[in-house]
Amino acid sequence: MPMPHARKIIIDTDPGQDDAVAILLALASPELDVLGITAVAGNVPLDLTARNARVICELAGRDDMPVHAGCDRPLRRRLVTAEHVHGKTGLDGITLPDPRMPLAKAHAVDFLIDTLRSQAPGSVTLCPLGPLTNIATAFARAPDIVGRVAEIVLMGGAYFEVGNITPAAEFNIYVDPEAAEIVFKSGVPLVVMPLDVTHKVLTTRQRIETFRDLGNRAGHAVASWTDFFERYDIAKYGGQGAPLHDPCVIAYLLAPDLFSGRHINVEIETKGDFTQGMTVADWWGVSGRAANALFMGEADAAGFYALLTRRIGDLP
Repeated sequence: MPMPHARKIIIDTDPGQDDAVAILLALASPELDVLGITAVAGNVPLDLTARNARVICELAGRDDMPVHAGCDRPLRRRLVTAEHVHGKTGLDGITLPDPRMPLAKAHAVDFLIDTLRSQAPGSVTLCPLGPLTNIATAFARAPDIVGRVAEIVLMGGAYFEVGNITPAAEFNIYVDPEAAEIVFKSGVPLVVMPLDVTHKVLTTRQRIETFRDLGNRAGHAVASWTDFFERYDIAKYGGQGAPLHDPCVIAYLLAPDLFSGRHINVEIETKGDFTQGMTVADWWGVSGRAANALFMGEADAAGFYALLTRRIGDLP
């Protein structure tokens, strides 16, 4: 159960094995009060992301968690998905039962709008782990909610690590750059977990086996997912393991000192021939444009995995 003064969050997600680990971390952490989970099309199409979010909640013993299905395509583009990374279900690596819990009735965008209007201004943090379509649609439809958001902590973008879906762009931003542009220009305080940080929290054989050795359902699932997820990144980057991208968002909420970065200007490229979806991060402050994001650059990998292992161990 959340602590009395737990931080209220909404997780917007397109699960994805790393999204799954992020959701488990949040549900295992009493410092966070997860008001609901909103699914968006991204790593796999919406019907699968909405299914996967419920599978993860049931794995965590939280079939009471409202899961709302949202936008099934980007604002102005055809959907690009990432089965080549996550497998055909998005959660390949372990076979889990179909969810018994139903989807919540309201569309994710309506849930976002209604929740932000009903909670005290500045009391809800949004945690997007996928393309920003749901968030941008809510902001466009209900501009009054923009100023009510406490903060947005998101996984997306890249600068020094360049791109992972094109030479210049990170997947989440690339899928819906117009949505990202709306969010980055919204004026809401932004914390960005780009590839620059997520590529510093790589799995290792020992880290994966530590999850397996926890002996609980969630630990076994995390080990199996990371085993599956790892093969793609090792083949691509030639490193020792795979980055756990999305859990960085939740880890930042729990232990911000694990990360460091700079408050800088970040613009989203929506028109470039070769740089579509690039996050143009003014790391060196040369543009003269006002800072709009805390853009992370470093992470304490050992501390990150210690936190993650401890919390996953608390789950069923």
